[in-house]
Amino acid sequence: MATPKERFVEALKFLHELQSKGVVGIYTDDIPNRKYREILIKNGFIKEVTKGWYIATNPEEKDGETTVWYSSYWDFIVVFLNRKYNNNWCLSADQSLLIHAGNQSIPQQLIVRSPQGNNNPTALPHNTSLFNMKTSLPAQNQLVVKNGIRMYNLQTALIYSSVTIYTQNAIDVRTTLSLVSDASELLPILLENGHTTLAGRLAGAFRNIQREKIANQIVDTFKQADYDIREEDPFESKLEIKLPVRERSPYANRIRLMWLQMREVIIDRFEAAPGLPVDKEAFLKNIDDIYITDAYHSLSIERYRVTPELIEKVSSGQWDAKENEDDRKQRDAMAARGYYQAFQAVKESIKEILQGRNAGTQVDIDHVRWYRELFDPSVAAGILKASDLAGYRNHQVYIGNSQHVPLSVDAMRDVMPVLFELLEEEPEASVRVVLGHFIFVFIHPYMDGNGRMGRFLMNAMLVSGGYPWTVIPVERRDEYMQTLEKASAEQDIVPFANFIAELVRDSLQGKSVASLPDAG
Repeated sequence: MATPKERFVEALKFLHELQSKGVVGIYTDDIPNRKYREILIKNGFIKEVTKGWYIATNPEEKDGETTVWYSSYWDFIVVFLNRKYNNNWCLSADQSLLIHAGNQSIPQQLIVRSPQGNNNPTALPHNTSLFNMKTSLPAQNQLVVKNGIRMYNLQTALIYSSVTIYTQNAIDVRTTLSLVSDASELLPILLENGHTTLAGRLAGAFRNIQREKIANQIVDTFKQADYDIREEDPFESKLEIKLPVRERSPYANRIRLMWLQMREVIIDRFEAAPGLPVDKEAFLKNIDDIYITDAYHSLSIERYRVTPELIEKVSSGQWDAKENEDDRKQRDAMAARGYYQAFQAVKESIKEILQGRNAGTQVDIDHVRWYRELFDPSVAAGILKASDLAGYRNHQVYIGNSQHVPLSVDAMRDVMPVLFELLEEEPEASVRVVLGHFIFVFIHPYMDGNGRMGRFLMNAMLVSGGYPWTVIPVERRDEYMQTLEKASAEQDIVPFANFIAELVRDSLQGKSVASLPDAG
């Protein structure tokens, strides 16, 4: 008879086999051995999502943490709905449009259409839910499957999305509109069904983003067919720039639209940029003087247990991974040493910016070196391979406790050049500061170190306007993370802009926004 320990090992092996097959949503029937299921639940390796359904979990994840659920969400939804409705389902037009726009944030309530629906919600973890709408599906040629998700194709999603999405998700709607190259993609459905109101709304929407040709094609075609069409603009504001007509990446246009929509909000909240300092040596000395404080707070935000004494040891050259075996084994010491090396690299970039070099151009060139320096000690210690620091990430990454799902690898590569293009072209330092940081971490181009890199980028952009190096205090970590989450998941940059503007204002006034802990 197997001992409890042996049964536990058997249960873990069984779970490992399921995961190696790519199983995310685990149905009761997938674990025929009831004892295995009980052992895995008891020890925190799986947890129930809804009756009879489970996902694998991290036993070390604290109560209330959402990381495992959010990172499993879309894969789970696909498996759950396929089993429940046998592929006879699709997302609502609104949710389909968001995904076509590159927005895969976890929705509070996901609306799903199916002839087998029951018009009732299904409760899911962390106050999310699924609403099963009993209704017919669009025609087969109006559907598309993307990463297993069944949804309206882009054109049909635009036609049938609700009017409220134009105000609640303006960035996403404009992104999808920008991907339509000709009215002929929409007119067959609009004309066949006599959708004069929807056609008028779409014509106004295309005119709003300065796609006059498409707007005119829609209106003229309906008039020629003897329809009474009344054009209306469903957006609350006009788009002031013309998006690239040949851009086929929704992600690139979405980043451009985020920048455009958010920039004015930021400018209103910042004091005017002081301009590059006359005494550049004194300015650089102030950056040196703040290093220990900055390193302590930036590393502590990332949950490293780093002391000011360790930082001092690293910056003075007393720490040596090759000679000190104890230091070499310390993850925190690696982080401290890497931060010191990266800080020095950032300072070299700042020297160029102080000489008048375009900050966006300089950071575009230098940020790869910052990243290599940040993790170089881990390479020297054999924890990472040198190839791990070559370029951006090659795998999907998730942010702890965030509804925002960072971009896929291909999408991330589309948008990183756009970010630096926007930084180069932006005339306002405050916008470069806030959106440089926010959009960098929104994209999340690296497997690790994105927060530290984002704060380095923020400070390089602060310097470009003559603002002082500004530390984000670890004591305000929750507020910092919450404001970033608001911007990422809801496209609301106001709380983050207010947060950074307040810290910068205090720095300008010489107030101590961050300090070191008392000794002992």
